[in-house]
Amino acid sequence: MMSANGWDAVIFSSSDPHGSEYTAARWKQIEWLSGFTGEAGDLAVTMDEAGLWTDSRFFIQADRQLEGTGVELHRMGMSGTVSLPEWLSERAGTVAVDGLCTTRAAVSGLESGICAAGSSCRIADVPDLLSGLWTGRPPVPSMPVMTLSEETVGKSRYDKLTDLRKFLLLNGCDGIIIPALDEIAWLLNVRGEDIEYNPYVISYLFVSQNETVWFVKKDDGTVDPDTADSFRELEADGVSIMPYAAVNEILSEIFKAEEMKVFMDPRIVSHTLYKDISEAVGEDNIIAGRSPVSLWKAVKNSVEIEGMREAFFEDGLAMEKFLFWLESEVASGRPVTEWDASVKLTSLRAGISGYRGDSFANISAYGANAALPHYSTPETGSAVIRPRGLYLVDSGGQYVFGTTDITRTVPVGECGYLEKEDYTLVLKGMIALSAAVFPKGTAGCQLDALARMPLWRSLRNYGHGTGHGLGFYLGVHEGPQDIRQNFNSQPLLPGMITSDEPGMYREGMHGIRHENILLCRPLADNGFGEWLCFDTLTLCHIDTSPVIRELMTADETEWLNAYNRRVFETLSPSLDPETSAWLRSKTLPL
Repeated sequence: MMSANGWDAVIFSSSDPHGSEYTAARWKQIEWLSGFTGEAGDLAVTMDEAGLWTDSRFFIQADRQLEGTGVELHRMGMSGTVSLPEWLSERAGTVAVDGLCTTRAAVSGLESGICAAGSSCRIADVPDLLSGLWTGRPPVPSMPVMTLSEETVGKSRYDKLTDLRKFLLLNGCDGIIIPALDEIAWLLNVRGEDIEYNPYVISYLFVSQNETVWFVKKDDGTVDPDTADSFRELEADGVSIMPYAAVNEILSEIFKAEEMKVFMDPRIVSHTLYKDISEAVGEDNIIAGRSPVSLWKAVKNSVEIEGMREAFFEDGLAMEKFLFWLESEVASGRPVTEWDASVKLTSLRAGISGYRGDSFANISAYGANAALPHYSTPETGSAVIRPRGLYLVDSGGQYVFGTTDITRTVPVGECGYLEKEDYTLVLKGMIALSAAVFPKGTAGCQLDALARMPLWRSLRNYGHGTGHGLGFYLGVHEGPQDIRQNFNSQPLLPGMITSDEPGMYREGMHGIRHENILLCRPLADNGFGEWLCFDTLTLCHIDTSPVIRELMTADETEWLNAYNRRVFETLSPSLDPETSAWLRSKTLPL
């Protein structure tokens, strides 16, 4: 294909036409080409080379999955690593990009990066360029659509769309194109099942002062009964339902018929859609900027906050039942594999009323496997959990009243001193961030060092971010806020919900991560300004048996004891007597 079209290189991203982190099977192009299953990466193919660029979360995984493929791993963020634009500048004059699955911002960055490297190239936009090669490629999914009431989410779609129209008016825009699936779900109060673990509906949304057009209908026009009811409710609220595949054509017709200034977020909109709309309205009529919906969605209202509290209460019960079961099974000598443990945890969550699935694939990792931050637990051949060392489980649930995410690292037998030391240092970092007090206007990148300092003092570190935003019955990862070393000017605001998950990973030995979910809230207002702090939403005990007490300060010990006491007092009345007694023993003061 490359030879026939005169392409020197082809670039694939791990995203989809909607700028998503997690994608439907149809857009797992890097996995189909190379076997790499991580959620983040870029793959470049020339006539005689291929390279994958990914970050430290996936280094060990990529090493294993790319072995023997001929694809070279480029470790982003490591000294000496050649960037993708630099690599291309020495190899390519014409670069083909699947512009449908690559954002406008990514293509612009690629072009400017190649120019900065002292070269030039022509970018060829080839939407869906793998379709001619990928036999049996999965179709665009189209699962049932459900709507959520104002009582469930705290704000009607009418009010949300009214806020968006005010934003357009204030910014001199006539309309906005929204491709981001979580933003569409939040705006329209809809949820779906088109992407595994994410309650999204694959679609595009166009909003102007006079109309709301949702591009969601199947190509063949068929609609199942539940979705038909949802569509009628949306149409009654003024939402026009259009075919998904016709978005470029219909929008181009709208813009050619009427001159409009259109707002688009280049970080999310695909290069192909941006290019087509630019041709229809003229480049001067494109207003580029950050979608306001991302921030609105991140600041939870009182109904959403109460729903999230309920989600973490129910999730905490499932976690405590699971950890009691795991400890009992391993101690009994019955063989339990990582996969067995994962299935058991999911079954406990599935018994909760309002459960709609896991929020991501369980990371159930024993011993050295936990050194892979995004370990993929195999169904067959997974490790047996032995009565020694550490076991890590990172998991979460989707409920109609909220989304959860939690990591616990627990001893399943005797631990060595290094395991205990790493366990304690990571815990100290998690506590430091949980207990943070900070002035209004502080960004997450300014707090990140709090979680790393105990590790830094011992010359240790971790390569991933410390915290990500969490959606309300939406994605387990959301922005615009985060807590990481990369500069992000977005302040943490009251109502934002963010993870707190420092870690420590030793390849071939063990991995440790402690994760709680934090709600940002006001603390005080005095002559020095407005002050914020965090409430911990997660309810699941932290095992104190591996903690080296001499490494803990008095304040840290007090925090840990108070947290475990609250977990027991909150959860034990809803647990069976045997599990409650076990939890009491696990939450005794350190």
